[in-house]
Amino acid sequence: MARMKIDNYAVAATPRLGFKGWLRWGWRQVTSMRIALILLLMLAVGAIPGSILPQAPREPVGALQFVKDNGWWGQFLYKAGFLDVYGSAWFTAIYVLLFISLIGCIIPRCIAHFRAMRAPLAPAPSRLDRYRPRATGEASDAPAGAVGRAVAELRPREGLLGAITGYRYRVDERTKQGRLQFALAAEKGHIRELGNLLFHVSIVGILCSVAFGAAFTYRGQAVIVEGRSFTNSVVAYDTFSAGRLFNEESLVPFTLRHDEFHAQFSLAGRPEDFAADVTLTEPGKDPVQSTIRVNSPLGVGHTNVYLQGNGYAPDLTFTDADGNVAYAGPVIFIPKDSFYTSTGVVKVPDVTSGEQVGLKATLYPTAVGQGTEYQSIHPSPTNPVIVFTAYTGDLGLDDGTPQNIYKLDETHLSPVRGEGGQQAVFAIKPGETVDLPDGLGSLTWNGTPRYAAFDIRADPSLPFLLFFAICALSGLALSLFGARRRIWLIATVSDADPAVTLVTGAALAPPHDMAKAKAELERAMAAAKRNHKQEEES
Repeated sequence: MARMKIDNYAVAATPRLGFKGWLRWGWRQVTSMRIALILLLMLAVGAIPGSILPQAPREPVGALQFVKDNGWWGQFLYKAGFLDVYGSAWFTAIYVLLFISLIGCIIPRCIAHFRAMRAPLAPAPSRLDRYRPRATGEASDAPAGAVGRAVAELRPREGLLGAITGYRYRVDERTKQGRLQFALAAEKGHIRELGNLLFHVSIVGILCSVAFGAAFTYRGQAVIVEGRSFTNSVVAYDTFSAGRLFNEESLVPFTLRHDEFHAQFSLAGRPEDFAADVTLTEPGKDPVQSTIRVNSPLGVGHTNVYLQGNGYAPDLTFTDADGNVAYAGPVIFIPKDSFYTSTGVVKVPDVTSGEQVGLKATLYPTAVGQGTEYQSIHPSPTNPVIVFTAYTGDLGLDDGTPQNIYKLDETHLSPVRGEGGQQAVFAIKPGETVDLPDGLGSLTWNGTPRYAAFDIRADPSLPFLLFFAICALSGLALSLFGARRRIWLIATVSDADPAVTLVTGAALAPPHDMAKAKAELERAMAAAKRNHKQEEES
């Protein structure tokens, strides 16, 4: 080390680390347990915006609306990656650094643990009186025999488990020089560190599984009305999200037809059972009829189809002012309460002449009331009524901006007014037709089929996540309940009576584990002092 002379004093100059030195310092910092815990906390905190803010991959319309509503603040969050947290550069950096930190912590500990298991046991100390618990007794046979019986009592069980984990004791039997004296050293508890390593390796496995699943998984939602079919392709989903390495060709080809939906409610309106009868058709196979229930998905290859929701889809027909059918088909109504009071929107852009028409409607399955004032008292369609209002103008569908199909943008719309200039409110029942004012057209309610919302997903990482989760829990249990203990035993020929062997034993264990260590020491001492006269006589 270089030295500098300042005011007649020699001062050691600080050495320059250099490029390799800085790399070594950075590696030590990244692989320290303190940094690993900080990164784990940062990962948890960084995931919070992903559950609070709308994420662009899952909710593109919601994310776009969030940016519009929040001005510069929304623009900043969008550019900073808070609207795509799990795909942002900063979240990926935290994830990768945590992964590297855990690997850097685990590998040296695995090497050290392997060396500790192979290292010879520490010999019995010359004095055992400073260890507790401690016991002394006499044996009537030779020291070698006394130690041999203690060895048999403490010897590990046969097999790989006992050899590697030290399920019982690793025993080292030695002969001391200078006098007729035998000693043994026994040790157990490597299973505790093994459990700790298993836990951390499993955490790394879980992180790898999550990364693998995020890259290759896909998930989509499809709303299927009774009597209609769904083909498993990306364009057929209502919403769809997939990992960055997902390939559309990996989609399992199948067609799912929704035959009938069954819903059971109690008299008080509480749901009792939901079931969707479906027909599954795969290429080259005969159609298979099945029933999908809540928490009872339908498996198609590596893809599962879950029943996620349900509701009513009234079959409506809108006839424009020229007498042409401008809209016909079922309309999805979204339930708003436990009695399935539902709201829906009908957008009619393709009218023959005049302005576009939009309808906002509310469905009451079991309606009670009169005029246009109703409320639903049960989810079943006992007395269904739809109350709706009409709008005319520009629906905003031609400017290319994506819209929510379940909401009506009233920015460029004007409400249809009735007599007295008030907004007109209409009520309609199944089989009826209602004419709009000023000859704008008419609405017909043809029937009330039900729909089922299916969640279709495939995640190849789930088996690996389950395996590593079980391993992590097992490793945690081993690290919590495993204990490191040592036992030493010395057998010496007595100076006063050469026919008597003095056996002294001591145990070393953590304070909370002293009772078990004492019991095992007593068993070893009892085995060492056991007399074999009967065997010799026989």
